[in-house]
Formats: sequence, structure tokens, C-alpha cells
Amino acid sequence: MADVIMPQMGESIAEGTVTKWLKSVGDRVERDEPLFEISTDKVDAEIPSPAAGVLQEIRVAPGTTVPVNTVVAVIAAEGEAVATAPAPQPAAVPPVVYQIEGEAPPTRPLLPQAPPDLRPREEMSTEDLRLSRSSPVVRRIAAEHHLDIAAIPGTGIGGRVTKQDILGHLESHTETATHAAQADGTPVTAAAAPAVPSVRGGRVEVVPMSPIRKKTAEHMVLSKRTSAHVSTVFEVDLTRVDQLREKHRQAFEARGAKLTYLPFVVKAVVEALKAFPVLNASIEGDSIVYHRELNLGIAVALDWGLIVPVVHHADEKNVLGLARAVSDLAERARAKRLKVEEVQGGTFTITNPGVFGSLFGTPIINQPQVAILGIGTIEKRPVVRDDAIAIRTMSYFALTFDHRLVDGADADRFMAHLKRTLQEFDEAAL
Repeated sequence: MADVIMPQMGESIAEGTVTKWLKSVGDRVERDEPLFEISTDKVDAEIPSPAAGVLQEIRVAPGTTVPVNTVVAVIAAEGEAVATAPAPQPAAVPPVVYQIEGEAPPTRPLLPQAPPDLRPREEMSTEDLRLSRSSPVVRRIAAEHHLDIAAIPGTGIGGRVTKQDILGHLESHTETATHAAQADGTPVTAAAAPAVPSVRGGRVEVVPMSPIRKKTAEHMVLSKRTSAHVSTVFEVDLTRVDQLREKHRQAFEARGAKLTYLPFVVKAVVEALKAFPVLNASIEGDSIVYHRELNLGIAVALDWGLIVPVVHHADEKNVLGLARAVSDLAERARAKRLKVEEVQGGTFTITNPGVFGSLFGTPIINQPQVAILGIGTIEKRPVVRDDAIAIRTMSYFALTFDHRLVDGADADRFMAHLKRTLQEFDEAAL
């Protein structure tokens, strides 16, 4: 008999959500064969079976969030009797609900809560109190906004203060301050967010957000609240890169790497970050943290959401190494086989909406970073060169930066350096 537990997918991860079981009760499983899928604050992943045998019991239904080390299933060894137990009913909202006007909306059942630590506070150490009340992400938000976590009601497991709790606390206090300012005649610089209108008329489809969609939404709202977002757009001539790509495409394929435009861009970004380290930094309270490592996040669009795996030590790789790394991370992201450390530690992010035909966009900064680069569609266009019309391979690059730290002049110098590196790309860097 072997217990299957919810793994701890990273040092700061306290819980995980079972999103899908890949086997049913009574199925035979091999050791290390994918057994179920989970979603955490950091990554979606397939979890392998810890032993060979027959899946005897599933204790946690899809859509249920449980603490790490919770037994989620039991595997019986060869020869052991397998009890036939019904699969648990999902704890989440049904995937599709039709809501008719005038009817009450469906309510979301509460997820099971782990029992809180019942020891008196005076018997708990400072570390026990700190860990039992919040996660590292929550503590960082609290530090940035000078909040006392102990004063915020927690709705998480064991009374933990979750990211939703602290963001809701910030929002409610902002609204209270706005109303108070309006009452005493003080000018209000930011309007309160309008109420979300209710759906009117007809039949509507109501579906719950997937775990990765909820986490993306939280992260994006947090970023907009945290950073002063500003964007600058440069037009870049990629004709030189296109020529090198065609010249070396077959040689790269023979060495197991697909040569796209992206590895050239990553290499050029590395050189620009070396020249302008302020864009490879982050803000912690009143301090600036300059990262000595160049860890570049590459946004990957999945059928079920967005994830940003990280190419660690990108400055130590040539274009071939970057091509291999980017391709490997993207493939394993789509197969849900990324490790937690492969989505952590990013210091700068690149996103490529151009593959879908977007001319350019202004992406949201991936916190706690201070900049993100968006690549627009790459296409041949007529441009003026030496007072003549020429057909060149062109693209628009958009840099969104945090104006709290990065001045517009530095952002534009960074982009000018990036543009020059790409337009005069050194073949030796391949």
C-alpha cells in the first residue's frame, strides 16, 4: 500500500489544486507514470505515481485545493485487495451552469479547511506565527504597503492570509479613503472602480475560472496596482537577422535546434541589459535590487492560459544554446512538465504576441520585475533606405517599464541599443 500525497512544488508553496485525474479507481499504474495534474501559485504540472500497483482510492476530487503533504490517493500493491470506492464528487462549481434572468446565481461551495493551530499565541514562536498567517508573496505585499498581516482576517487554510485577502483589504481601504475624501471635500485624484454590471436577459453560460486563469488575473491586477506602467515602441529592421537565420537554419536543425527569430532577440536583450542594468532590477520597499544574474522569462501561450518559464543565466549561452533552451522550455510547458525552479527567478520578461499577427502591444510587467518586452509581428514591408523604396523584414518592439525606477531616457537608450544589436547582429554570437 502506498499513499499518494500533494507534493510541495517549491519552498513557498503551501497548497495545491488537483485539476485532473489521469487514472480511475481500479486502473493499474506504473511507478513514475503520470497519475494526476495539479495547479499551484507557480506552475501546472503532471505528478507521477510514487509506486506501481492498482489505484485503490481517490480521496481528493478535481477542483479541490488541499495543503501540501495531504494524502490525495492510495495505491495498492500487487496482490492486495482493491476496494471499490466511488470517486469523490467534485468540490468545485460545475463546469457549465445556465443562469436565467431573475434566478439566483449559483453559489460556490466552500473548500475544505485544514484545522488551525490551536496552540495559544504565547506558546508559538515568531516563526510559527509568521508562517501560519501568510505566504512569502503576501508578506511582500504587506511590506510594500506597510500593513500588519495579523490585523487582516484570513480565509485560507488554517486561517492563513491569502493573496486575495490582502488585495481585498487594500481595495476596501482605498475605497474607504476615497469616500472619506469626497465627504470632506478633499480632491480625489483617482476615481473609484465602477461596479461590474450584472448580466441582463437571455440564457448565459457561467463557468468557473481555471486555477491558472485565477492566478494570472491576480498577478495582472497586482502589477497594475504596484508599478507605474509606461510603454515605448521602436521599429526594428530584422533583415540582417533574417539573412543569418536562413543561412544557418539547416546547420542548427542538424544540431537539434529550430532557429527562429526569438533566440536572436533574447541574445540582443542580454547585451542591452548588460549595458543598462537598471532594467534588470527590482524594487523592494525603498531599496533597488540590481540582479547580477540575467534570467530571462519567455511567455508561453497555452490552451488553458499563460505561463512564463525562465532561461536562467541567459548571458552564458550563445544563440544555439538559447534556441535549445527556449524550445525545450516551451515544449515542456505545453506538456505540463516544468519544474518549479524553471518558472522562478526571472529578472526580465519577453512576450511574443506577434506570432498571432499583432502589430504591437503594451504588455503588463511581470512582478517584481521592472520591464517587459513585447515583440510584434515580423513581416516584409516597404521602407525608405537611402532615398529609395526597399523591401525589408520589419517589426515593432514595445517595452513596458516601471517609471518608479526606469526613466524614459534610459528605456529609450535600452531600446536603441537593442535595435542596433539586432540590425548589426554579430554572426560570431551564433
